[in-house]
Amino acid sequence: MKVLVAVKRVVDANVKVRVKADKTGVELANIKMAMNPFCEIAVEEAVRLKEKGKATEIVAVSMGPQSCQETIRTALAMGADRGVHVKTDAELQPLAVAKMLKAIVEAEKPGLVILGKQAIDNDCNQTGQMLAGLLGWPQGTFASKIDIGDGKIDVTREIDGGLETVSLKAPALVTTDLRLNEPRYASLPNIMKAKKKPIEEKTPEALGVDVTPRLKTLKVEEPPKRKGGVKVASIQELVDKLKAEAGVIQ
Repeated sequence: MKVLVAVKRVVDANVKVRVKADKTGVELANIKMAMNPFCEIAVEEAVRLKEKGKATEIVAVSMGPQSCQETIRTALAMGADRGVHVKTDAELQPLAVAKMLKAIVEAEKPGLVILGKQAIDNDCNQTGQMLAGLLGWPQGTFASKIDIGDGKIDVTREIDGGLETVSLKAPALVTTDLRLNEPRYASLPNIMKAKKKPIEEKTPEALGVDVTPRLKTLKVEEPPKRKGGVKVASIQELVDKLKAEAGVIQ
């Protein structure tokens, strides 16, 4: 089974995000970038499937500017076999990404597509579901466990009431949750090997996809700073403040 994994380049999870002065977005200049943590989990799961003999080849796909190739190289160092880079400087939104992934899936014909459930930069949680819809494939979202059997994929997924297991007929799509696995660190020998692994370049135009943004960001603002607390002398004073100042009780 060939496994295709989508990976996204985002601001490093350990970096404090700053809003631009003009409030049009977040500051990306001279900021440390890294692979989206949920995408790391997706790559790790694909590599584990290959180590178990369930997967034969892992293809890592990323979309964006030239710098996205660094993210693909990270996936290759973790164990992916080759990469596909859709090169574009346009602002990519979930539907456009899903359409480009659909074109790549139709060309590659994988038995399983794994994506992180969301990216930590926009938290959309849409691309996986949109891609499954466009492909007409069964999907298992928020996966905390994946078992592959004869022509089927059992996915244990996290839901509000606990855990739910769904059985998907391959080919299928899975999005990963935090508790699926712990991603490995790429070793130095594997990092060196990754430099020699092939990365195929494509463009949105070659895939027949219009990436013109359909959504417009009006303004980006930092959340209000937390105010200091106060001490109250009595329960009655607390109740009065909750009524008059906070307005949380009648």
